[in-house]
Amino acid sequence: MRGSTNPIFNANRMKIGIFAINGRGGIMTTVPEAYEPTWDLSVKASQMADAAGYEAIVSYARWKGWVTGGNEDSTGLTMDPFTWAAGIAQATRYSAVFATSHAPTIHPILAAKQTSTIDIISGGRFGLNVVGGWNKPELEMFGAPFKEHDRRYDHLSEWLTVIRKLWQSREEFDFHGDFFDVVRGSSMPKPVQTPHPPIMNAGGSDRGRRFACENADMCFLIIQSESPESIRRQVQEYKTVAREEFGREIQVWTNSMVMQRDTQAQAEAYYRRCIVENEDKASVDAWMQAQQEHAKLMSPEALKAFRQRMAGSGGGFPLIGSAQRIAERLEMLADCGLDGILLTWVDPLDGIERFSREVLPLMERAGLRAPFTAQ
Repeated sequence: MRGSTNPIFNANRMKIGIFAINGRGGIMTTVPEAYEPTWDLSVKASQMADAAGYEAIVSYARWKGWVTGGNEDSTGLTMDPFTWAAGIAQATRYSAVFATSHAPTIHPILAAKQTSTIDIISGGRFGLNVVGGWNKPELEMFGAPFKEHDRRYDHLSEWLTVIRKLWQSREEFDFHGDFFDVVRGSSMPKPVQTPHPPIMNAGGSDRGRRFACENADMCFLIIQSESPESIRRQVQEYKTVAREEFGREIQVWTNSMVMQRDTQAQAEAYYRRCIVENEDKASVDAWMQAQQEHAKLMSPEALKAFRQRMAGSGGGFPLIGSAQRIAERLEMLADCGLDGILLTWVDPLDGIERFSREVLPLMERAGLRAPFTAQ
């Protein structure tokens, strides 16, 4: 069973992970210490998180930069998530390792074979973050038609159905849908995890939320308010839909930008330096435009109000302050029903070291996490 090998199913009230270190990451800043992806840094950051007992290491997928789209556009500097996840799986021992896939960019037969292989490499620690594909220039590069919003989820649902059948079926099967025709489909070897590796999905629209609640083990949301009442309502909407309409129990996760310093004033000053004074304006402008035109994660009005949050990890919940303040914010999120959070930093090596040394012990004292013994 996957619960015995994959730490995202452990009993910690607040699970944590790192996000987007296979590329430039989510924080759009021009400060000199901002992360630039290399394999060596990816391995070092992942091993630091792994040794500290973080539950997840999650890649993202990007095929083309969104500022100019050309080879000099650094927003497109992203290592392939499947290849990257296989390497990180070999370099780690505890954390779950997630690849992210845009359904229109890869055939489900290939995705099933790759994901099974990574699950074997990891010893049953793989997870798959599935995306319908929202970035039109990327899809055009693949020759994939840009579908109407809800139709993307129809395609993603069928894509995932084929993968699950390939993961689970011991017999050859035929599948004939609106998007895929599979004749005598089969895939060996099977994943280590049964019934299959966990699925993550971020669905912000009504259709996206229903897809996530029906299909995902980890539903990923963008928190749109810092009010505990609003956060609790947003989380419970997902869990209620999953339970009452699909008979499923799910985890709800979010992402966060972390600005940790010894004092609140120091952390806020660092935030101003990175996100206000040295905002990567071209990247933020292009990201906002793409989100508004294609992704439909939130209304145009909400997007405009979220500009600084977008610069700091694509709208992630802000964790800005001392270790004590950050631990208190995480306890609040757990009390609102959130199960996990993916973290991003301007400098992940510095950020993971600070967080593991200072915040994790406070989370343990608050009952959010059990003490971790390295494997």
